[in-house]
Amino acid sequence: MAQATFSVRMDESLKKQFDNLCQEFGMNATTAINVFARAVVRQRRIPFEISSPAADITREGALQAFWDLRAQAKENGISDLGPDDINKEIDLARREAAE
Repeated sequence: MAQATFSVRMDESLKKQFDNLCQEFGMNATTAINVFARAVVRQRRIPFEISSPAADITREGALQAFWDLRAQAKENGISDLGPDDINKEIDLARREAAE
């Protein structure tokens, strides 16, 4: 079967994280993309979820999560919460989780 090159541009940090996660699964990125493509074609849908038992928390990832949450808060009209308001929300979430 003839081979073709498939080039994907992505953030350098994302590529590094993807490569590391693929190694945890015992494969390289090329194999992971081929597995994904074959399954999509065979099932005609996004067919599965690949997950890792534990995510590495990095400064970059934490900052991205912060910026994503900040944007979401702005969209929801709650970007003006102060530290006391935030702590009240955290306490409420903890109480609800404990019930």
